[in-house]
Amino acid sequence: MSPPVIYLAITNHGFGHAVRISSVAAKLKQINPEVVLIIATTAPHWLLESYIEADFIHRVRGFDIGVIQSDSLNMDIRATHQKLKQIQKDQKQTIDSEATFLRTNRVNLILGDIPPLIAPIAKAAGIPCWMMSNFGWDYIYQAWGEEFQETVNWIKDCYSQTDHLLRLPMCEPMDSFPVVTDVGLTGGDPKYSLLHLKEKFNLNAPPERTILMTFGGLGLQAIPYHNLEYLPDWQLITFDSGAPKLPNLRYISDHKYRPVDFMPLCGKVVSKPGYSTFAEALRLEVPLVSLTRSGFAETPLLLEGIQNYGQHQIIDNQEFFRGKWEFLRDDPLEPRQDKKLLKNGSEDIAMKILKELE
Repeated sequence: MSPPVIYLAITNHGFGHAVRISSVAAKLKQINPEVVLIIATTAPHWLLESYIEADFIHRVRGFDIGVIQSDSLNMDIRATHQKLKQIQKDQKQTIDSEATFLRTNRVNLILGDIPPLIAPIAKAAGIPCWMMSNFGWDYIYQAWGEEFQETVNWIKDCYSQTDHLLRLPMCEPMDSFPVVTDVGLTGGDPKYSLLHLKEKFNLNAPPERTILMTFGGLGLQAIPYHNLEYLPDWQLITFDSGAPKLPNLRYISDHKYRPVDFMPLCGKVVSKPGYSTFAEALRLEVPLVSLTRSGFAETPLLLEGIQNYGQHQIIDNQEFFRGKWEFLRDDPLEPRQDKKLLKNGSEDIAMKILKELE
């Protein structure tokens, strides 16, 4: 009997969607090493490889655009709209081409996060299509007004062809999907011992003065790292390739290390609103300091999530860019709810998929 073939399609937007579906892919391989994974994404191979410590096929394909951005906070809505129109215009060719690929490679099930076109592609190929997310792109574009309404309706129609949605925490209702099951937080588990990280990267400050600053794949422009001169006995960890050389700044350039690997060392994680960073910090119960992000409908869902379920601070962007980072010295607020979110989302999704394929 041939091993199951699972095709994972990732939305073409930043790194967060790739991180969370890769955490599911890793669990699929751990539970059933024989499973064949085909991962369709424009995200870099090293990112996938940092989560999936097993063989997989990387198919470089993008089926949507998400939001065109210059960095993690600044969006180009007009360019996004133009690209969406082009994707709609080319959809028949895209559907026909990828459906042929799926049939040729005998794919048994598709998991999407969360490109709309993957559902009609699956339907054309005659293959079950599952999706996982805390929001749909119809929800994001709906907030941008009448100009996007035709695209929103098109996306809703695509999503309605999905067989099963696995809805992540910190979510919108996702009413476009006919069958919905709620699951827990997704994310990776730290791979390295704290001693290894401390020795390799010369991390000798105590946890309360060790800060991880991560702004996703797109990063931020003009981070005021000079504020570290006001915090001489603190250490800041960053994955920002544009970071300057400062005595208390540690730039992590090796792609085998991920932000989640450093979280257990840190007293706080400083981030923009992003599901994957938030979810991994919540899973490890590390306090979150978040900037705000206007114009993106997911942001209030995420900020409400960390206020409800984690130790948190929400700071004004001007405080980050123009202040002296005094917020790092402040104690985080306690979660508003006693209830904890389930932390087994990646494994739960993997188990559900494999059970479906039995």
